[in-house]
Amino acid sequence: MAALLPLLPGLFALLCAPLVKPAGVFELQVHSFTTTSPRSWCRGSHPCRLFFRVCLKHAQAVVSPEPPCTFGAALSDIVPADRSAVATSGPIRVPFHFKWPGTFSLIIESWRAESGEPSTEDAQKLISRLATRRRLAVGEDWSQDVQLGEQSELRYSYHVTCDEHYYGESCSDYCRPRDDTFGHYACDELGSRICLAGWRGEYCSEPICLPGCSSAHGFCERPGECKCRIGWQGQFCDECVRYPGCLRGTCVQPWQCNCQEGWGGLFCNQDLNYCTNHHPCKNGATCTNTGQGSYTCTCRAGFAGTSCEIETNECDSNPCKNGGSCNDLENNYKCACPQGFYGKNCEVSAMTCADGPCFNGGTCAEKRSGGYTCRCPVSYHGSNCERKIDRCSNNPCLNGGHCLDLGRSAICKCRPGFAGSRCELNIDDCAGNPCANGGTCVDGPNSYTCSCTLGYGGKDCSARMDACGSSPCLNSGTCYTHFSGHVCECLAGYMGSSCEFRVQVPTPVSSQRVAEGPFPTALAVSFALGLMTLVLAACAAVAVLRHMRQGRKAVKSSVRNDLATINNLKERDGFLISPGCFKVSNKDGRFNGDQFNCKRKLLDPGRESICKKKLENKKPEPILSITPTGYPKEGTYHPIYIIPDQMEQCIYATEV
Repeated sequence: MAALLPLLPGLFALLCAPLVKPAGVFELQVHSFTTTSPRSWCRGSHPCRLFFRVCLKHAQAVVSPEPPCTFGAALSDIVPADRSAVATSGPIRVPFHFKWPGTFSLIIESWRAESGEPSTEDAQKLISRLATRRRLAVGEDWSQDVQLGEQSELRYSYHVTCDEHYYGESCSDYCRPRDDTFGHYACDELGSRICLAGWRGEYCSEPICLPGCSSAHGFCERPGECKCRIGWQGQFCDECVRYPGCLRGTCVQPWQCNCQEGWGGLFCNQDLNYCTNHHPCKNGATCTNTGQGSYTCTCRAGFAGTSCEIETNECDSNPCKNGGSCNDLENNYKCACPQGFYGKNCEVSAMTCADGPCFNGGTCAEKRSGGYTCRCPVSYHGSNCERKIDRCSNNPCLNGGHCLDLGRSAICKCRPGFAGSRCELNIDDCAGNPCANGGTCVDGPNSYTCSCTLGYGGKDCSARMDACGSSPCLNSGTCYTHFSGHVCECLAGYMGSSCEFRVQVPTPVSSQRVAEGPFPTALAVSFALGLMTLVLAACAAVAVLRHMRQGRKAVKSSVRNDLATINNLKERDGFLISPGCFKVSNKDGRFNGDQFNCKRKLLDPGRESICKKKLENKKPEPILSITPTGYPKEGTYHPIYIIPDQMEQCIYATEV
């Protein structure tokens, strides 16, 4: 269990990571608001009061005042329309729960207040609207700004701060001080964890053991402890436990019994003093008894052999570098270095600036302590300016862009379909509306795909499609093109949307002739009951077949009636509405107001929709709801209404 405790903080952090979201607040303080003609909006018997609305959106090249406010919005309190009241009003706070991007679009609106509650529903009460794009880093410092409108001037300041326990440039680093099972730490001004005294680790959940406690053989559950693992003992858990019964032996690993000099046996209780009696090891080597009549010599440096009788030469390994000569000493060696080198093995160069050690135009400077240092030009580094800086080594170009190193800087050459200084922008290939006939465009890397409406296909949905072209009806079924796709008329004995199911029709079983002659009464009764059961089964089968035949006739009649109705209208090709600037919606579209006084009618060859007023080009486009009224929703088929070519308004259709 103790071994699992260090894993708990990591597991806790892993489970809670998705629950922690970045958090902060954008604050804007209005200092003054003036207009050239305050009486133009401050009129009537009510006192002049106003309020401000702040809208934060993602950074836009051209800031659009239209909703939504993707980063958030907030309203100020209602204040009197004088300079002192506006300046003393509290800041407008817009909280957010995402990584602060640094760049944003800011829209500030001033509204006339005629009631006790601020409201932005009446557009006529809007006094001014100022929009701008700004870059702002997280911090306590306020940024000052002035916005000039056509008839107004607004002075304000703003800043972005992180919520409590949130840190970093985007308020995404979460750090909450704690002192419990899951960690023991505080947080600094950057959101980094600072372990409390006696704790360490990423989450400060590992206690610091007693100084000197063996990290391999000891552990602790609280700071300052030193608990030994099995097989180890002592204050610092650095003493192994000998084999039980070991008398005159030591151990390197637990449960060993390495006998002392002159002792042997399983428990080191047998005297084997060969080294003491014979002194076999030479040249100051250490002798160890390894058994009865055997020994081992541990030689000093410079000697080898079974009894350390062979003197070795330290210069045999050629330790001296850069042409230095080696002199063998007792248990050591010495290198005589040539001019320009020094060190134990002549490995250190003694060059000066006079030798010109700096490459690629580097400037050499002498050190007071000896040696030199090189000041490298731009694009080079290294102790001698011998390495060129590769500005493309960190792969700054995104989306497969090619990096070009220009010396002082690097530029990105983007693949087709991408733009930006780092190729981070994906060009919208759907901007030109390439999909025809109501198709939906899906942007992709340097390409697009069209999701076509029913009856159209191809790369840009410009090709007409035949619903019966693939012969979907099986078992000799007849295919009809319907507005919802294909409809199959099945032969007798088949059913299903594609006539794929065979219907098993039971046939009446003829009664067998009973042999002439007398037979028992019980047999006669059984025969009569069986005959009655057979007759009832035959009647039921006939009723089922009749019901199925009537159903097929009803389906066939419905399809033919729909086909006849559609074919009598003006548009006959494929039961599709002719292509144009149409947007159909099955949602209930209501036209209110004088600008949308348009009657809606069911269309047929002799009747067309009548519009009393044409919509102006700058007005929003009306949505005409085409709903087949008067037909039950549970029916198999519904009629479709064809819109004549003479209709001038643009109608847009969207299937929901």
